[in-house]
Amino acid sequence: MDIAHWLATVDLLCTRDFPAEHGRTDVGTGGPGYHIAELLTSGDFWEDDGTEWEETETQYECNRDGLSERLTERWGPPDPISLASVFERSTGGENIPEPWGSLCAHVPNLHLWGPPQTDRWVALGVSQWDKELPFQLLAVVTEVDPP
Repeated sequence: MDIAHWLATVDLLCTRDFPAEHGRTDVGTGGPGYHIAELLTSGDFWEDDGTEWEETETQYECNRDGLSERLTERWGPPDPISLASVFERSTGGENIPEPWGSLCAHVPNLHLWGPPQTDRWVALGVSQWDKELPFQLLAVVTEVDPP
């Protein structure tokens, strides 16, 4: 995969209808009001001493930043947002709407745009559920306002 393919995926999701039900899609997951595209997924880290994990984390952040630069050319600079407080609110019992409710559990921060002439939000983030599990570069397109 490369940046041109990732940009094409973001473009597709910006115009595609949202799924009626939560579930898997051809590019990741989706549900009412959102798409989450899994642009790139690493291997796991079950037998890693930490070196490969750190290199992979750095590479995935660079991939996110490179794609972010291309989207910045289109829509201006993103708003960097942390999902830490959203995660705290969700663990405290607050019902956080999707896709933000699930994202906050494995994506610490996002680059967020509100593209002009659209009612959608576009976000990029690096996901990792746990130290042994793969990293993922995610693109999120949603009509649900960030919490």
